[in-house]
Amino acid sequence: MPDGDRRSAAIATGQRGAFTRSQANQVGLTNAQLRGRVQSGLLDRSGRRTYRSPSLPPSPLADLHALVLDVGTPCWISGPTAAALYGADGFRLEPPFHLLLPRNRRASWVNAIVHTTTSLDRLDAAVRHDLPVLSASRLLIDLASTESSDRLTTALDCFLRDGFTAEDFLHAQINRLRSSGRYGIPRLLDVIGGIELSRGGHSWLERRYLQLIGEAGLPRPLTQQVLTRTNDRLVRVDCHFPGTSLVVELLGYKWHRTREQMGRDAERITALQLAGHVVAQFTYAHIATNPAWVVDTTREAYTLCSAAA
Repeated sequence: MPDGDRRSAAIATGQRGAFTRSQANQVGLTNAQLRGRVQSGLLDRSGRRTYRSPSLPPSPLADLHALVLDVGTPCWISGPTAAALYGADGFRLEPPFHLLLPRNRRASWVNAIVHTTTSLDRLDAAVRHDLPVLSASRLLIDLASTESSDRLTTALDCFLRDGFTAEDFLHAQINRLRSSGRYGIPRLLDVIGGIELSRGGHSWLERRYLQLIGEAGLPRPLTQQVLTRTNDRLVRVDCHFPGTSLVVELLGYKWHRTREQMGRDAERITALQLAGHVVAQFTYAHIATNPAWVVDTTREAYTLCSAAA
């Protein structure tokens, strides 16, 4: 076997049988030689600039490797294709394969569905099966805009189960990307909420706050306590620190300030204040991205309320 063929075969071994024209040129095979090998049946042309040995058995993973080589960098596998690479239940690795490219690289490939993005943070990228993929957290956010709630729930359960993401990190990523036009985020939060209800647990926001308070050595508050009434409605609060007047309200991601909701919130806060309570409010963003401030503010409020008790 000529040296160029031997060296290109060695490169292809680490790429599931595929190599690019540029790689072949670098080890001494000219474009004319590559055309001759394709014409003689020694090579198959698998893409615009990739080749593969016809003796190797085809497989979806080999086809995907060849496609990514043909597209070139930067390129990330996304959508249900990436979910299949992570081993999410119910997601099969099959064409058409989903790819994410920078927006200035608009192009089309056979057996590929191309999505584009203006930028991709390093936190949003990972590697699976030696291929560039979206990170599990970013992938969940993207899947939420295209997949059904059932399939999204399956992917979320699998990623948490297999350690590809964690609740705290996922919520931090949701908060980071929520202003970037990610239309699937509300659906993902609904799925997270549904899983929490089915497990009989509190929301992540409440669990995370209680965790922060516990780690800081502060007393554990009582949750979901009814403290007063307004307009014949009970006023139930998220957290109340026993023996003090301190109440903490946790404002979830989907907390919207419509006129009606603003009115109800004002009535609740007024009723709590008239009943002698001090109310501190923390948003989803505070808990997810500024936990130190949340803890410091809670400690200061608890100290003041304890001294006044």
